[in-house]
Amino acid sequence: MKLLPTFAASLLAMSVMTGCNQPAETTGETVATDTEAPAGDTKFITIGTGGVTGTYYPTGGAICRMMKDGGSPIRCSVESTGGSVYNVNTIKAGELDFGISQSDTAYQAVNGEGKFADAPVPELRSVMAIYPELLALVVRDDAGISSLEDIKGKRINIDVPGSGTRMTAEEVLAASGIQMTDLARVNELKSSEGPTMLKDKKVDGYFGMFGHPTANIKDAANSVGIDLVPIDGHGIDQMIADYPYFAKGTILSEYYEGVDADVPSIGVKAVLVTRENMADDAVTALTTAILDNFDEFKESHPAYKNITKESLLDGLAVPQHPAAKAVFDEAGIAVATAAS
Repeated sequence: MKLLPTFAASLLAMSVMTGCNQPAETTGETVATDTEAPAGDTKFITIGTGGVTGTYYPTGGAICRMMKDGGSPIRCSVESTGGSVYNVNTIKAGELDFGISQSDTAYQAVNGEGKFADAPVPELRSVMAIYPELLALVVRDDAGISSLEDIKGKRINIDVPGSGTRMTAEEVLAASGIQMTDLARVNELKSSEGPTMLKDKKVDGYFGMFGHPTANIKDAANSVGIDLVPIDGHGIDQMIADYPYFAKGTILSEYYEGVDADVPSIGVKAVLVTRENMADDAVTALTTAILDNFDEFKESHPAYKNITKESLLDGLAVPQHPAAKAVFDEAGIAVATAAS
């Protein structure tokens, strides 16, 4: 993100940014929400999200839209990526300015745990915790899968390496005493491919970490009979005790066709993150845009239905960027669960 004082420099920056944001096999598609820069000084930020049928992608779009509608001089674009781990690593590399991450992924990155044991990201900072998301194991209703134990001998998609879904699914399987070798086949495609894989009988089920309801599971239910598998049991209870950034939750049956009962699961928060040295004015503009247009923001996706301004500070998992904290403090919004 660079400050460019001349119109010619602005045009050059737009050309460079367009080149950097071209779709790539590892990142997916990039959609700029506002490509016309006004004359004068302009800043550009890019938000890394996830698959286009998940909840991260429309969340990034909603944030950029709030900034534009609020008259922010900072131009914002959204990039579809491989998800949480990818976003954190790409923020560290300076290739993304902001990104959405599961709270457990962010926690492990800052503390050098899990996939970040050899490459911690202590400079990662949170902006706000947007909404809760719950792990779903979506299966064909004729696959004979009604519990985690039943996936042994089945074909299961566990998502791509570098995604928060993949990391959480691996932890759930390990906590439940299930090895990858217990599965008939392990697929490693994005959860956005799940509905098509179910329909084409390429898999018996797939994991996905979503804010519910999500278009992903609705798409699957519209194509084939589905069910959701409970994520519960003694192993899961112990997992929650060991990792406090996880919490129990329930996916309501009313969300999806074919699901006849509410389904227990575990969840985290979807946290907007950035770097410690991200410019204060960019963080301030983004945070202010959401708080000033909060009612409109809540209407932009069903997953935001029950969030409050206070809940944006609950479950941050990592220290908050000082500029974001200042905006919340000025608005008189108290931290519900502070990260230290």
